[in-house]
Amino acid sequence: MREVAIIGAGMIKFGKMPEYAPAQMGGDAARMALEQAGIEPGRIEATFCGNIGNAPNLAQRINGEMGVSGIPAFNHENACASSSAAFRQGFLAVANDLHDYALVVGVENMTVHIMMGVTGSGPLVLPHGANLEADNGMLMPAGFSLTGRRHMHEFGTTAEQFGMIAVKNHRNSALNPYAHYQKVFTLEEVMNSRLVCDPLTLYQCCPIGDGAAAVIITTAENAKKHTTQPIFVRGSVLTSGKYKASAEGPPRIEACASAAQECYETAGVGPKDVDVVELHDCFTIHELLAYEDLGLCEKGEGGKFIEEGRSDYGGEVVVNPSGGLLSKGHPIGATGVAQLVEVVWHLQGVAGERQVPGAKVGLTHNGGGFGPGNEPGAMSITMVST
Repeated sequence: MREVAIIGAGMIKFGKMPEYAPAQMGGDAARMALEQAGIEPGRIEATFCGNIGNAPNLAQRINGEMGVSGIPAFNHENACASSSAAFRQGFLAVANDLHDYALVVGVENMTVHIMMGVTGSGPLVLPHGANLEADNGMLMPAGFSLTGRRHMHEFGTTAEQFGMIAVKNHRNSALNPYAHYQKVFTLEEVMNSRLVCDPLTLYQCCPIGDGAAAVIITTAENAKKHTTQPIFVRGSVLTSGKYKASAEGPPRIEACASAAQECYETAGVGPKDVDVVELHDCFTIHELLAYEDLGLCEKGEGGKFIEEGRSDYGGEVVVNPSGGLLSKGHPIGATGVAQLVEVVWHLQGVAGERQVPGAKVGLTHNGGGFGPGNEPGAMSITMVST
């Protein structure tokens, strides 16, 4: 396999923009990535797009926004990990000599989904009988709240420690011009916001919003022709949860732990080597679980990890400097690539006021939907470095 590098990254500001057409969103993000890469749209040989259903043939429509046609265009749906799935396929295509230059883009206009009550792949709320977990009230907030409660029971984790994650991520987003929200909250404000599902309060849940992000990938050899700051893809893993894989033992997401271990082995680095992480904090509880499942701290230490500042600037690793899904936002199809864009910018040293000093190794963690036995439907771990 050929070594793969990211040479351009672009992202539009996230927010609620129902009038912003998805193809235009994706085209704008793609042009930003092309500009950073210093290449013309005509160099792109294939486009891989993640989206949960804004429009048929969205990758082709984005190509049209760039003035490109007649190339392979692939559209991927994998719930919240849709653009991570797109990236995985784009990575494999370049690594295996199918294409030399590829565009990977993630797009979502969630406010349009909410207005219509439906996505291109089906209704937002499934009818009774379509999903056992949903029929029993096991929607996302409930699932993570139950796991969080179990973590509190097993390890003495407190509700306030979950809340500290929201404080950190909202504070980080205040320095991110691309973030949906840029407001700082105190721990008291987080804990006193409206209760959603005990122990989760409103400010511990990600918002609904719109956005797009894009990266340009090529071979490591080609990358040297275009930039002095290529970011190399050291590992890319995409898997799905196994039935009842996390049913026994302490609270965890087994698909995350196993995918992370595979990615570390492929990359030849360990969790202690990682400088910056963008992870899937759809709820604060998910971030705390990921600390442990990614090996950033020992099982049961997630509460202390956040309370002692070990996942923040000046700590062991900076987690979600963008503000994460909680504050940067979570336009579903855009999230995976947006995480990559953020990490790439830190490794290039161009992240502005939120720059992680000396960042050389970055990791993204992106889950998608509910799979069997409350494991994720998709789990993506990607490792990149200078």
